[in-house]
Amino acid sequence: MSQKAIDVFRACIPLFHALSDPARQDIIILLAENDALSVNEIAQQSNLSRPAISHHLKVMRDNDLVLIEQKGTQRFYTLSIEQGVEQLKKLIQIVESECIL
Repeated sequence: MSQKAIDVFRACIPLFHALSDPARQDIIILLAENDALSVNEIAQQSNLSRPAISHHLKVMRDNDLVLIEQKGTQRFYTLSIEQGVEQLKKLIQIVESECIL
């Protein structure tokens, strides 16, 4: 396997970590079904506490999976998975070209 393939795999580790948690998966699905939601709105549709939701959103924000828009005193979160999808596409391409015999 080439160094490029290894680098692509390694670059995906934080994204895999962010996507591996069921709570974050639920938040992604919820945001995909809505334009923008506040932490309180997400918490109302979850069995997690507001601080737990905030933690998950921070992990997602750190991995470019959500964007924040400030409106007054509230922050609204929207899904922003394009960069992550592109990263996964790169990984699939390199796996197909270098790992499938």
